[in-house]
Amino acid sequence: MEALFIKNATIVSDNKIRHGHILCRNGVIEKIFADDVSAFPGNGTARIIDAGGKLVIPGIIDDQVHFREPGLTHKADIYSESRAAVAGGITSFMEMPNTNPPTTTRELLDQKTGIASGSSFANFSFYMGATNDNLRQLKEADPAIVCGVKVFMGSSTGNMLVDDDATLRAIFAGVKIPVAVHCEDEKTIQANTLAHKRKYGENLPVVMHPAIRSEEACWLSSSYAVELAREYGTRLHVLHISTARELELFDALTPPEQKRITSEACVHHLWFDQSNYAKLGTRIKWNPAIKTRADREALVSAVDSGLIDVVATDHAPHTLEEKSASYFNAPSGAPMVQHALPAMLELVKKGSLTIEKLVTRMCHAPAMLFNIDRRGSIKEGYFADMTIVNMEKSWTVDSENILYKCGWSPMEGVTFSTQVTHTIVNGYVVFENGKVDSEPRGVQLKFNR
Repeated sequence: MEALFIKNATIVSDNKIRHGHILCRNGVIEKIFADDVSAFPGNGTARIIDAGGKLVIPGIIDDQVHFREPGLTHKADIYSESRAAVAGGITSFMEMPNTNPPTTTRELLDQKTGIASGSSFANFSFYMGATNDNLRQLKEADPAIVCGVKVFMGSSTGNMLVDDDATLRAIFAGVKIPVAVHCEDEKTIQANTLAHKRKYGENLPVVMHPAIRSEEACWLSSSYAVELAREYGTRLHVLHISTARELELFDALTPPEQKRITSEACVHHLWFDQSNYAKLGTRIKWNPAIKTRADREALVSAVDSGLIDVVATDHAPHTLEEKSASYFNAPSGAPMVQHALPAMLELVKKGSLTIEKLVTRMCHAPAMLFNIDRRGSIKEGYFADMTIVNMEKSWTVDSENILYKCGWSPMEGVTFSTQVTHTIVNGYVVFENGKVDSEPRGVQLKFNR
């Protein structure tokens, strides 16, 4: 393959910002030069990108997406959503099992991998979904290629709730790869739903969503998951933390690579709060619910401090027709992969966190905590997954530049002050100045376990 030379780069990686030039050959970073590039042997043969005035960061690794294939491809598919992802600077993703059929066996996992092998623009891995009766399959999951086991400790899209306590304990005790949990207590949600239906009937205002999927529902479930993980020594990853209260369950002092219990925040919980329901309604109906401004601010601070280890998207597209239904009929979830990095860069520009910490939470930590082979950093010998960002280029999200198959975004109308100009996957430029390359270049992620 053609060599790639990125010159005049401001490189942000491994808690450092430095000037340099990056030579990529055969899909890996072969050499990082300081200012003197006279020793670079390929000036006449390599493709050259001048990154002067821009940041070059490791490719974003998104540890939680729902790309809807197989079975739900009227909403999205691996081709369309990975294409949107690379336009947003995401070079690798880990996809959730609540498709149709749910990915709960090795055979179904292999089928999904086969689809992605020919259609994904970004690198990929797939979670195996836990049910009340597939423990043997979970224990036999290949740790070298399966990113983790997904456990719904509260119902969500796909009806994969694990509600048998003995099974839950067996999963925590017996599964050797990371266990990623959706934590909302189902009994609390059902009680809240019944109480609000008695008061409002079927016409519940969407602003009540965080009262139904409440702080208490999150706390009861996430605290129990942490309790089980401590009891059994489980490698636990708690997904999409949405409340300030839950933050007391986690530790910012232990280095991430030494943690057995880690946490994730999603971009929508860092960007929106309860006040946004009035304008956006069911378009920002997610599970867990977007909650108060105080919760949002606490989560942003936790991303800065390290209480939150990873920032992800929980990209979960539905058609606009589906999302326009009444509260009880509108599904939860929304698309986010194309706009996650620009949104997080706005927090950097506001001073809520540094660019080094953004790179840690969105690149280094996912690679480290899931033991991904040679990704997540700009280092010699690592795979050449990188994102180039113009920190001074404004653009507005509109229907003409949205790449999601569903055709809409909760970010529509937002003007970002930064822009992804290039995304590089395995040494190939897959996105450049608004255009996605025609050929998918993603490969299956490997894990050093």
